[in-house]
Amino acid sequence: MNRRADFPLLVNNPGLHYLDSAATSQKPKLVLDAIRDFYENSNANPHRGAYALSVEATERYCCARERIAQFLGVGDPSCLVFTRGTTESLNLVGASWGRANVKSGDEVVVSAMEHHANFVPWQQLAAEKGAKLRICELTTDGRMDLDCLRSIVGRQTKIVAFNHVSNALGTINPVREIVQIVREKSGAILVCDGAQSAPHFRVNFDELDVDFFAFSGHKMLGPMGLGGLIGRRAMLEAMPPYQTGGDMIEFVYDDRTTWNVLPHKFEAGTPNAADAVGLAAAVDYLDAIGADQILSHERRLMASAQTRLSAIEGIRIFGPPPAERSGVISFVLGDVHPHDLATILDGQGVCIRAGHHCCQPLMRRLDVAATARASFYVYNDESDVEALINGVLKAKEIFGHVAA
Repeated sequence: MNRRADFPLLVNNPGLHYLDSAATSQKPKLVLDAIRDFYENSNANPHRGAYALSVEATERYCCARERIAQFLGVGDPSCLVFTRGTTESLNLVGASWGRANVKSGDEVVVSAMEHHANFVPWQQLAAEKGAKLRICELTTDGRMDLDCLRSIVGRQTKIVAFNHVSNALGTINPVREIVQIVREKSGAILVCDGAQSAPHFRVNFDELDVDFFAFSGHKMLGPMGLGGLIGRRAMLEAMPPYQTGGDMIEFVYDDRTTWNVLPHKFEAGTPNAADAVGLAAAVDYLDAIGADQILSHERRLMASAQTRLSAIEGIRIFGPPPAERSGVISFVLGDVHPHDLATILDGQGVCIRAGHHCCQPLMRRLDVAATARASFYVYNDESDVEALINGVLKAKEIFGHVAA
């Protein structure tokens, strides 16, 4: 797979080795063209105007929702609510469903590998409501400990929140088993952070059997500032709105207001129509490659990187084997701080992420302050792996003896 030529930023920077797609992906020309075309030819406020241009903008916005819903296996596109991304989607569930349903004495369960966006909202909700936050611990190889999950989920559990794929480890969580455990032991809702799964392999919301699924467009070749929350219709209809104003209104009386139908009920204000069109173009691009091809390509590169990194003295790699991960590899080089390692790699044209990856509870369990993280996507190839290895060896040479 050689897709680099489709990405203007990479074409314009031929010496750049971009290995930070878990943070944000680069954008193919097709997506940039779709956004530009909307603004040049269809720009008007959707839903608001009776004139032809507004009708065209509305149609393109609605078609984008249908296309993205199709890509994510959502049979009812009205159950896909556009948000700014995964973080806002998860906060929407916490602020709306959580505040309306969680009470003192209830329990909320999260895993120890969660991104802060799927940890802090539940921590704060539990504190506000007098509920108990319980944490599902991990196995030694960085998986959710399902025996721990069985032991902490019970009749008092109201919410179980977990990621489909860990942004820090690449671990692919067994959604079917998690759902089965939770459904058998409680009446809790299941909230899945899909920020790292939607870009990399086939996701079918209707088959996952979770209640809510959150995703971010900018991690799947789309623009920043647009993502979504997918939920069960009955639950979305029963939830109070998250924000008010604009097209989420049905009628406003002096003393009360009624809400619009789904998905508009949760989309206050002027919609981000151009970026929805851009994200629809991104899923067209991903579908043209094929989900199986994307995952196998990433795993080949990741396996190559892991094999070569493992041969370097002082390297410690975190997480399960490459065959059981998405395209992420997290590691440390002895006592070299990951920020120092990333700085040296940057000097070699290699972009990696260094830090706690918004996963401080996980870092404490790994007994490290931070890791270096390389993440692969459709535009990477073996030359990026080669550059990563050479950069790590350069760092090892600069720092001399590296304590393991």
